[in-house]
Amino acid sequence: MTAADVEPRTTATAGGPVLAGGHSHGLRTGTPPERFTSRDPDAFAVPTGREEEWRFTPLRAIRPLLHPFEPTTEISATVEAPIGVTAESVPSADPRVGRVLQPADRVSALALARTPNAFVVVIPAGVALDEPVVVTGKATPGTTYAHLVIEAGAGSRATVVVEYTGSATVAENVEILVGDGAALEVVTVHNWDGDAIQLAAQSARIGRDGRLDVTSVNLGGKLVRLNPSVRFDGPGGLVRLHGVSFAGAGQHLETRLYVDHGAPECTSDVLYKNALQGEGARTVWIGDVRIRPAAIGTNTFELNRNLVLTDGARADSVPNLEIETGEIAGAGHASATGRFDDLQLFYLQARGIPETEARRLVVRGFFADVVERIAVPDLRERLMRAIESRLEEPA
Repeated sequence: MTAADVEPRTTATAGGPVLAGGHSHGLRTGTPPERFTSRDPDAFAVPTGREEEWRFTPLRAIRPLLHPFEPTTEISATVEAPIGVTAESVPSADPRVGRVLQPADRVSALALARTPNAFVVVIPAGVALDEPVVVTGKATPGTTYAHLVIEAGAGSRATVVVEYTGSATVAENVEILVGDGAALEVVTVHNWDGDAIQLAAQSARIGRDGRLDVTSVNLGGKLVRLNPSVRFDGPGGLVRLHGVSFAGAGQHLETRLYVDHGAPECTSDVLYKNALQGEGARTVWIGDVRIRPAAIGTNTFELNRNLVLTDGARADSVPNLEIETGEIAGAGHASATGRFDDLQLFYLQARGIPETEARRLVVRGFFADVVERIAVPDLRERLMRAIESRLEEPA
């Protein structure tokens, strides 16, 4: 992103089953024993679609991102931030860039190697923000790379909202660094135009007793694929990964997450909900959680729910747990995909509620427990209105 505008109140500067094993053994697991990472794009073969990590993604749509290109557009950023927060565009050689991310696929490696600038948001150590930091990234048609860094210093408290608008084909890396004892909430709203394509690797590192809440809201775009990954740098860390997606006709919304428990006494809570409406609507959710031998006292649970509103839609859901120690507090996963509940609809209509309103109430209730976790009231209500408006689109 490049900083295009800064609001006056800111100080930002312009600028299934549990399986262990790996691919070499022929097992179709969500993650091998050690994920291969490299900053060299050529270390990754061009995907064919037969690879586990690419088998659900329509490669024809993302073909421009699989090879090096010269950007033809950019994402400009408008920033609103309380006093004390810095937000600036910096060269990719800046030492704050690349501390967290280790690319796990070819697109991410290409974006890291070829992005000329990164947008860096820093909440200083010990600062507690009463208002959110809001970054609005707007793109014009074209193809581009992007890199975003969000750093919460030790002992800080903050909420950062990042919203994407416009139309582009984007390969992006996002780095999130949570210092010791810090509490950071990040909300990403993917509100692209209908022809946009975005592939984003989101890598987070959490310090001792740090807390990170990430909520991803996918409403727009032709194809949006998010790859969140989390690593704990010390004991006592907590991460909550939440997501809401509403796929309309012809949309592909995909999330592949990886939570790496390598430190003791850490907690991860994963909850993603998807709704699908229209011919060719598609959601994919892959949830991989690994508990290493040193991660004693780990407590983790991941849950995915998919609501299919019409014929012609498809949801894929694959939760995976790999547990390498018996000394844990708890670990589990659950996944379910179902059609719209006609009994709920009948119950509401029998009490005089029109069908359109009844459907709206059911969908609102389906998403409410995720959206209500967002700490910004105005954003919560705006997102609910946007979700409800999707019900009115032709199937």
